[in-house]
Amino acid sequence: MNKRFLAFVLLVMLAVLGAVPATAGEDDPLSRRGWVWPVDAVQIVRPFEAPAHRYAAGHRGVDLGGVARVRSPAAGTIAFAGSVAGRPVVTIDHGDGLVTTFEPVTTVLGVGDPVARGDPIGEVAAGGHVAGGAVHFGVRWNGEYVNPLRLLGGVPRAVLLPCC
Repeated sequence: MNKRFLAFVLLVMLAVLGAVPATAGEDDPLSRRGWVWPVDAVQIVRPFEAPAHRYAAGHRGVDLGGVARVRSPAAGTIAFAGSVAGRPVVTIDHGDGLVTTFEPVTTVLGVGDPVARGDPIGEVAAGGHVAGGAVHFGVRWNGEYVNPLRLLGGVPRAVLLPCC
């Protein structure tokens, strides 16, 4: 079977099981923030996996594939731009306790530079745990990692592509 189809089936199964919200809840305070996807074409290659506790294993973000350029999902200020454990990282403070981190991403922006929603923040580089052409997108809210999909309205609607 096609890898994209299998990835889609996996995401649908996770949504049905509650691991990934199919849509953001009306009562979720993060769902009404007006954030935009940080990439042009959304291809989730690894979903958020909440750890059992603060120090447990998990995947504290989503990995997005087929990416060249990354943009800011909301207005904010560059809080960090540099290397962490040998891979380039960009962190944006959006205020109200919300911070996003992207890796591996190189940027010409510096700490303190403002960014508007949708502004380009950098180019995808190599390194980290993601495959080439992919970016890890993490969100912390008041210091705790949260599923970025909560801010983006859930899993994007599937678009069926012609086969073969």
